[in-house]
Amino acid sequence: MDIIESFGQAESYIEELPKFTTKHPQEHTREFLRRLSCLEVDKTIVHVAGTNGKGSVCIYLQAILLAEGKRTGLFLSPHLVSLRERIRLDGKLVSEEQFLKGYHKAKTVAKEMEQEGLGHPSYFEFLFGITMLVFQESEAEYLILETGLGGRLDATNALEGCHLSVITSIGLDHTGILGDSISAIAGEKAGIIKDGGKVIFDGNQEEAAKVIEKAAKAKKATWESVTDSDDVLQGSKENKIAFFRRNAYDESVLYRISSGALYQIRNVELALRAAESLLQTKAARRAGWKEAIEAVTWEGRMEELTPRLTVDGAHNPPAIEAFLESLSLTEPERLAESVLLFSAVRDKDYRRMIRLLCERAQVKAYVVTQIEEERGVPVQELEEIFRTCTTKEVIGKQTLAESLREADKRCGKEGRVYAVGSLYLAGMIKKWLTGGKGYA
Repeated sequence: MDIIESFGQAESYIEELPKFTTKHPQEHTREFLRRLSCLEVDKTIVHVAGTNGKGSVCIYLQAILLAEGKRTGLFLSPHLVSLRERIRLDGKLVSEEQFLKGYHKAKTVAKEMEQEGLGHPSYFEFLFGITMLVFQESEAEYLILETGLGGRLDATNALEGCHLSVITSIGLDHTGILGDSISAIAGEKAGIIKDGGKVIFDGNQEEAAKVIEKAAKAKKATWESVTDSDDVLQGSKENKIAFFRRNAYDESVLYRISSGALYQIRNVELALRAAESLLQTKAARRAGWKEAIEAVTWEGRMEELTPRLTVDGAHNPPAIEAFLESLSLTEPERLAESVLLFSAVRDKDYRRMIRLLCERAQVKAYVVTQIEEERGVPVQELEEIFRTCTTKEVIGKQTLAESLREADKRCGKEGRVYAVGSLYLAGMIKKWLTGGKGYA
């Protein structure tokens, strides 16, 4: 390659690749990985799929493995501010230098495939290829891979060999691609289960659980189900939740999560089960697990950015329901003085999300804005839907800065602004608060 691009140029090149066009067959991804010498990986792989909670399970599992002194590689999607968020080594964002090394090799191979008529790898394929190059160059022992969309046909499922599959909660999302029923979507997610492997899954949705168990039997895989009855909520106060585990070696340990999101109890339990399966450790060796979990702060998930601003990336009806369940823990006086800031993208069921918010979020007012993305729903349309669902004040503002000022202005003295509806919105807010700098 004649020109060595900067990280900013690399980001621009990648962002211009189509994100949501028809994906390539999985053999295309395998060919890309094969040419990168990344198809076969001599590391322990944990593959995570599901509708909601995938990233959280990954981040908590990473924390536990690091507490055990293990070297880790973590692949996540999407990112909020920088592409570097998607690739992490030992808990740290990949450096620009490491990213660029993988990028230049991946681009060379992608161009070769394009010239041969095979087609340039898609946005997600390309990023996954860079990730695997970074991981191959690292000393990581454990690789934690979050699927992008679905599971069976996802680019991450092209790798040969996986030691453990984890499936989080299943809900109706991406129905145009994955199917319009819980069982159909669960079937796609269960596609990550490997022959003779093991799967740990969220068993709260009975319809999904049956599909996953059937898929595990077909693959002669062992399975382990996690339900809400496995944990006991001990207490919660805004951004801290405490719970005990039932029927576990460490059932006397009080775990604390640095988040006000109730749904994180289930995700932490999935991560704990995954760690137990991988490490085979007893309670006596788990002294650092409790502290590691409490130290986790996960971006965009009931994240308190300022004392008066909390963002949550809930972007589909099941996630909105989980957000509302957590919101119900807030003191009624504070909630009644609070304002909800909302935006969404077109390929989500934003009408249903808005109805849920109007029915169950007992806030003072609603402010809507438009996401800086071509799929963003126009402000006027969001305003109209809200006004058909609530008699409370609804204010539309075209820009993020205007909407944040408007929401803050309408908050009572003890109130808070809750921003919800899309991870794109969460990313916009985080970028705005840092003056556009994002991550260092």
